[in-house]
Amino acid sequence: MLRKIFKTGNSMVVSLPREMLESLGAADGSDVSVELEDGKIVIRPMRQAVPGVDEDFARQLSEFIDEYRPALEALAK
Repeated sequence: MLRKIFKTGNSMVVSLPREMLESLGAADGSDVSVELEDGKIVIRPMRQAVPGVDEDFARQLSEFIDEYRPALEALAK
């Protein structure tokens, strides 16, 4: 997907499609992690820790939901 880098204020910005943000569970104002890995910019949503829930379990659950989101949404109807 081709996107343009543009300037807004003193920052350089890349816009992200709404569908991509929705699939990540991100929206306007969401916190994300931005890292450079092997010459690639990687953007990851920041998940807020839930008291009493193991972080590794929460990560695994999040990955499961991301992978099976269409099936879970179909079951929810």
